[in-house]
Amino acid sequence: MTVIDPTQYESQLATKLTVLEREYLRFNLPNIEVFKSEPTHYRMRAEFRVWHEGEKSSYAMTNPGEKTLYTLEQFPVASELINQLMTTLLGEITDSDILRKRLFSAEFLTTLSGEAVVTLIYHRKLDDEWEATATRLQDALGINIIGRSRKQKIILGREYLLEVLQVNERNYHYQQVEGSFTQPNAGVNQHMLSWAENCSKQLNGDLLELYCGNGNFTCVLADSFDKVLATEVSKVSVRSAFYNLNANHISNVNIARMSSEELTQALNKERAFRRLKEIPLDNYNFSTLFVDPPRAGLDPATEQLATNFTNILYISCNPQTLGLNLETLTKTHIIKRFAVFDQFPYTPHLECGVWLQKPS
Repeated sequence: MTVIDPTQYESQLATKLTVLEREYLRFNLPNIEVFKSEPTHYRMRAEFRVWHEGEKSSYAMTNPGEKTLYTLEQFPVASELINQLMTTLLGEITDSDILRKRLFSAEFLTTLSGEAVVTLIYHRKLDDEWEATATRLQDALGINIIGRSRKQKIILGREYLLEVLQVNERNYHYQQVEGSFTQPNAGVNQHMLSWAENCSKQLNGDLLELYCGNGNFTCVLADSFDKVLATEVSKVSVRSAFYNLNANHISNVNIARMSSEELTQALNKERAFRRLKEIPLDNYNFSTLFVDPPRAGLDPATEQLATNFTNILYISCNPQTLGLNLETLTKTHIIKRFAVFDQFPYTPHLECGVWLQKPS
């Protein structure tokens, strides 16, 4: 397992920045804005195998690309709440044949607001006895427990948490559903949201957002624009996005459940979609595009669509695919601001933020 040494945090971040700067020499970058992570207890979620040996159970993980299992008692990159729950939960599992029998893995999701959901995954059918035992454990720990096995999902409390994130002196409220995507490093997420909002305050008109997820950025950016159209393919994320918009009293956003490729086809009038029947695209005066794509980056059609916008705000979890997209986008736009967010300390990964603007 990778050794986490907080005393090496600054040097590992400096190494990643050096690599990025070397790879991005082909672009005329402004000064890079750097947003650091806490050196420990920064991940709000974690997943572990549960390894049974005789009467003892342990948490276990593998290194990427390896099959060897490493057992562990604590996980310093995970939130303090996860580490507290790890110890207590493992003790209860060890002492209970009902909870322990054919338990395969445990998944933890926590929030800065102090809520937690733990999902226990089994290689057996869960029965009433398991449900009664797990309910007592849930009540004793003050958390939410979900049991999963093949074709089974038993929700004993809630399957979602309510997070509160502070962005530029304002609190935003988010529903985070178990099993759906949320930003793993909540502290760095707050930095990303604040940076994106600071960029957007200098813009106007209407915003198109692709890959909006649960509305993580949507809620923060909406106040800077007249109207917002956001797209997302996941039904669960779309439901959470509507919940979050309502929770934050935001009324100028429409959400369409469709992919970026489909939305591009609709904007180019290549294809009509029933899902856009109640959303007249011609009523929007889009000036800004916001994208937070998966690791593959923007597909060619969306990349081409982006060049039509005056401003592009791009959050990337993969500097390599971001660089490929920028080779196209910088033909029509200049890079106004460039930021890095150390979302994943002690790994080679860096999150990046770019504001590109078309010259007038």
